Amino acid sequence: MKDILHPLCLAIAGVGFLVLLRDVVRDRRDRALVALAASFLASALSYAVSITWVWVRVDSFFGVPNIVVPIAQSFVILVLALQSSVIAYWSKPPAAARRRSRYLFLTGAAVIGGMAVLFALLTPAAQRPTDFAMYYAHDPVYQAYVLLYFGTYTAAEIYLARACWKYARVVGDAWIARGLRLVAVGAIITLGYSGIRLAAILGAEIGFSVDELNGFAWACGDIGATMTQVGYFIPIAATRAAAAMTWHLEHYQYRRLANLWQALADAEPSIVLVEPVDAGRALRERRSVSFELYRRAVEIRDGQIELRPYLDPAVREEAERHRRAWWRSKDRTAAAVTADQLRAAIAQKQHGTVDEPATYADAALNPSTTSKDLRHLVRVAAYFTPPPAEARHERARS
Repeated sequence: MKDILHPLCLAIAGVGFLVLLRDVVRDRRDRALVALAASFLASALSYAVSITWVWVRVDSFFGVPNIVVPIAQSFVILVLALQSSVIAYWSKPPAAARRRSRYLFLTGAAVIGGMAVLFALLTPAAQRPTDFAMYYAHDPVYQAYVLLYFGTYTAAEIYLARACWKYARVVGDAWIARGLRLVAVGAIITLGYSGIRLAAILGAEIGFSVDELNGFAWACGDIGATMTQVGYFIPIAATRAAAAMTWHLEHYQYRRLANLWQALADAEPSIVLVEPVDAGRALRERRSVSFELYRRAVEIRDGQIELRPYLDPAVREEAERHRRAWWRSKDRTAAAVTADQLRAAIAQKQHGTVDEPATYADAALNPSTTSKDLRHLVRVAAYFTPPPAEARHERARS
């Protein structure tokens, strides 16, 4: 069971660390992010050295049978300290979080030191890469080792489960809340692992065996630990996905507004404050166009204002008759009519203003946010076609 689950868990932890590494390099001052990345690395190392063929080679390298046991379990203690530190940085003020983190690491160091001393006293002679815990369950020194390690492990997992479930109730971000609940569930599942290991010690003293549960213990430990890692990773993945979607949406909207913006800029060059970037080049260079998109929307709205005196009421009436359809929503009808009005206003400009200008069909929409306004302008751009080239040339000559 161990050699089936450990490689899968190693892959998950390793991928998590590599994904976070880029952000850590960019911002090392984010202590929660650094601690989270380090927890993925420590977890990956604990899985890596525990795989049987790696176990045998590590033992051979150091010349000490089962030296992998304190090495792997020291990494686990480090993981627990790091994960608890992440919760502290997420839920406490910076100064309090730093104090809690120092306390956790000092406690972890003390536990690791105690484990090293007890393992040195144990001096196991037989290499047991799959059933070490069950084989040495009758040894009093190992029993003390188990009580120290799994007692700490159990206490840490109970703390994580309680803290994460409590914090998930008050945190504002839905994805963080979902991730914390998954961490709590994973921490509870890992208690099956520590419970079986502690039961083995108890059974050795009073006369029962849990050897048949060894595979189940590994499954609880690996599945629970992986769930906690996934839980910590969910908010990061959600944030990354949202950022990627926003990036692609902004590039899409920037390109979709190009024709409408260009027609208005040709008609009213004064609206252009900043020269636009090339959309294709920005896409190839993976550049953000957030500012350029915002400017493009503002300049389109400025262009509408400049063209307001040229809005012929007859054009709006005709456009409303032409564009009205039962399958088209009110917002889309307003966008289509506005597009027709802009096209006619650009052509009308060479003939002068109208006596009683109409209002734009989208004037009553009043989008409440910038994102809603952008979506509306993209609809307008989809319906918009520039006036004939000769009309634009005549206006340019005049």
